[in-house]
Amino acid sequence: MTALTTTHPSALRNMAAKKEQKPGTPSITNRKAWHEFTIEDSYEAGIVLTGTEVKSLRQGNASFGDAFAYMKSGEVWLKEFYIKPFEHASYNNHEPRRERKLLLKRDEIRKIDRAVSQKGVTLVPLKLYFTRGLAKVQLGLARGKKKYDKRASIAEKDEKRDRDRELKRVKMG
Repeated sequence: MTALTTTHPSALRNMAAKKEQKPGTPSITNRKAWHEFTIEDSYEAGIVLTGTEVKSLRQGNASFGDAFAYMKSGEVWLKEFYIKPFEHASYNNHEPRRERKLLLKRDEIRKIDRAVSQKGVTLVPLKLYFTRGLAKVQLGLARGKKKYDKRASIAEKDEKRDRDRELKRVKMG
């Protein structure tokens, strides 16, 4: 549950992958967030779930869609995060799009509150994964990208892919 000091997007993406995670354990990524926003900082938070939600998440039945996190009375909440109802549950299945409380340390909540109070900064869920049997959400403090920023990041990605291809070709031949 520590804040990252790096701003490089690939370092933030791989943070969760480096944690202790069993092979075959699902992780759900919000790819749209990486395209729409510039991620400035990242936090790991626990999430309060019911039993059927955990079972459904372990099957990989969830989607970030238009999910976002917000502050409410000194707590951080996740809204619009879709978890498909568990098929084998009885009458007490969960509400698919209910608000879910995120668990962070008090200092982290204060830092997030200060950052979100600035204009143009929002709190976006980036990834959901399991660590030592517990569901964790990676949150990012993000600024929205302009259209020209998106074009620049796409061009940069294409250029990197071309360089990697060329290196591979040189190594092979």
